Amino acid sequence: MVNDEARARSLVASLREPVVVLDRERRLVAASPAAAVILGDRAPGRRVGEEVRDVLVLYLGALPELFAYQELRAGFTAAVSHELRTPLARLLALIESATLPGADVEELVEGARREVQQARDLIDDVLFLGELETGREVVSLGRTRALPLIGEIVAGYEDRAADREVRLAVAGGDAVELPLRPRMIRVVVENLVANAIRYAGPGATCTVTISQDGALAMLVVSDDGVGVQERDLPRLFERFYRADQARSSRGTGLGLAIVKHIVSSAGGSVDARGGPGRGLEIACRFEGSG
Repeated sequence: MVNDEARARSLVASLREPVVVLDRERRLVAASPAAAVILGDRAPGRRVGEEVRDVLVLYLGALPELFAYQELRAGFTAAVSHELRTPLARLLALIESATLPGADVEELVEGARREVQQARDLIDDVLFLGELETGREVVSLGRTRALPLIGEIVAGYEDRAADREVRLAVAGGDAVELPLRPRMIRVVVENLVANAIRYAGPGATCTVTISQDGALAMLVVSDDGVGVQERDLPRLFERFYRADQARSSRGTGLGLAIVKHIVSSAGGSVDARGGPGRGLEIACRFEGSG
């Protein structure tokens, strides 16, 4: 037991996230520096109540879970580092090209601006997903009448869709409510619509539909574009998973992971359907929404 406690303290001491390790009696064994700030006291042996929030709680008998958490954290950090290298490498190449004789500096600067935006989008998504996972960003707070907000969001993507030759449409009942804050609805719809615009292909139509069937409320974003391989469908919501590297190089790789986290946090479920030449449909379902 003493060795386990020492290992736990050693493991959490280097974590930046708020993590505490408790024994069976909910007595504090170890707390990371960030968790100590939230708790106000990291003295071992004191009882930690059920009211603890914004802190990942692990139990002494589940040290393998702590190791798994560290592995997940390390893997995520490595993935973020890898994803950032791509826009940064392209940015460096553009800057170096701008110094060459006869270079089109204006075009190269515009390309550099896009790469900086790509890196910034990735960082923003990583930070936002971190807030969701630690509970700092509230997902569900009351109910929101969805259709007016969805119409506003989709209208803001018309120009981007036109550039990709994708048509946007909105359908559904005006009275349907979702158990999400307006900001969360915006994040979900923006990510799903942007995903369709990016990958559906020229000539496709992307439709955002909101509906209610008894206690089931649904938000569906579907397109009739090129689709994806059926084997890729279960993995679309994984962080940084790319079904097609060439077509997805401009996305952050976190949009659908964020969508799944928001929907799941609100008690809902999300799945993807489609296939090559059959487009892609992503459906968010919220039971008990009647």
